Amino acid sequence: MTLLTDTVSSLWQVVLVGLLFGAGLPAVFALGLRALDSGASDLSDTTDGTERARVPTVTGRVLAWSCFAVVLIAIAAGILMLMSDFLASTFGLHFF
Repeated sequence: MTLLTDTVSSLWQVVLVGLLFGAGLPAVFALGLRALDSGASDLSDTTDGTERARVPTVTGRVLAWSCFAVVLIAIAAGILMLMSDFLASTFGLHFF
């Protein structure tokens, strides 16, 4: 019975991390892209009828760059976790 509980305990951790990094980071990135577009002032009121670029609001920019920063930090942390043994043995750097 202890083998079953250990396996189930490990399984939910793997599923959680897979959802977080497998679907969570792309969703945060998409949220950042959406923040750049939402609330943008529409500048299509030109005299000749052509459309101009939409300018995002300050709040949208702050939210977007925050989302992009979270994604970049998660990517850097993942790379550092994968390289932790190499960095520790070669350069003496211990991050995790």
